[in-house]
Amino acid sequence: MLRRTVRGFASLVAGVLVGPVALFWVVVTTVICSLLSITYLGPPVFVPVTWVTRRIAGGERRRAGWVLGRRVAAPYETVSTRNPWTSGRALARQAATWRDLAWLVLLFPLGTGIGLIGTIAALVTTGMALAPLWLGFVPNPNAPPGIDFFVNTVPGLLLLVPIGLSLTPLSAWLVRRISMLQATIAEQLLGPGPRQRLADRAVELADTRRRVVDAQAAELQRIERDLHDGAQARIVAAGMTLALTERRLRTAVPEDDPVQQGVRTARRQLDDALAELRRLVRGIHPPILTDRGLAAALVALAGDAPMPVTIDAADAGRLPAAVESAAYFVVAEALANAAKHSAASECAVVVRRTPERLQVEVRDDGRGGTDPAGSGLVGLRRRVEALDGTLTITSPPGGPTVVLTELPCAS
Repeated sequence: MLRRTVRGFASLVAGVLVGPVALFWVVVTTVICSLLSITYLGPPVFVPVTWVTRRIAGGERRRAGWVLGRRVAAPYETVSTRNPWTSGRALARQAATWRDLAWLVLLFPLGTGIGLIGTIAALVTTGMALAPLWLGFVPNPNAPPGIDFFVNTVPGLLLLVPIGLSLTPLSAWLVRRISMLQATIAEQLLGPGPRQRLADRAVELADTRRRVVDAQAAELQRIERDLHDGAQARIVAAGMTLALTERRLRTAVPEDDPVQQGVRTARRQLDDALAELRRLVRGIHPPILTDRGLAAALVALAGDAPMPVTIDAADAGRLPAAVESAAYFVVAEALANAAKHSAASECAVVVRRTPERLQVEVRDDGRGGTDPAGSGLVGLRRRVEALDGTLTITSPPGGPTVVLTELPCAS
């Protein structure tokens, strides 16, 4: 409580001092910018004026946050251009610029007017409580009869102490309330508005989602490495042991011996399990995608396709793991659908990359009619949309079918 009162009093004193200065700054700069607004110099002059105004508003945000006990965020949008004329117009279009000016104008009545009430109340009650320490050294022979007793006599000075102490809680409450009122109004004007808060929240959620997707991609890579280097290696070792055992049994027991047949059966089952595990590993995250990138993984995918597939992905380069994985599985699903449902005789995969986006197009010459709401395509669309990408399928009856995917790939 004492800390909040001291902070509130310091904030009120600062408001009393800053209010007239802020009003003078706003009046002078408004007149100058208004006169120059009809000339070619208007926007360039508005840039440094706004810079100073925002520094003053930043101090007011810190003062309000000091009283409220929480940080008041700045609501400004970034101006990317360095052209002073373009920057000036961009600053003028931001609502935060005019809200700063509104607060600096409002600060004069709030800081100088209302702020003086709390400041004077705190000073008077404190002065009364400490009257014996200072009032006797400031004699006032012209004091009115009712006041003369308190300021010029020892009993009066001693009597002011309990009066001041009894009024101190009331003045402290008044200081806290007035300073909180000022800080709340400042937060409403100088902080982010509802639209800005929604925009900031959207950016925060997008960043959070991106981190989750990256963590999921890293976890899938870890699982793939564990399966590839752990379980798969052990199955291969077990298969080699069974093969060696089978070779030894050929010279020790007849061909139709149940033991040899059992070993042979176990080896076939182990081979099937190894093939299934390799398919599972490729379905989780193909090792070649991690080792050599998207272009090499697509070439390997085309080599396993049951039809001729041309790959044009020379400029793909290395991409974030989640983007590479999404692009790979889109192509894999498109090739699988072309082979199973479209009766395509050939496919073409074209990958184009810009500094901001990755575009992957899969085109086949099949009979078309692909259902965009199919379960496999819906799953791919969700994977792509999780990265803020788009998946577009064009498949008229008679073909061709074109699956176009765009993914953000900026670092």
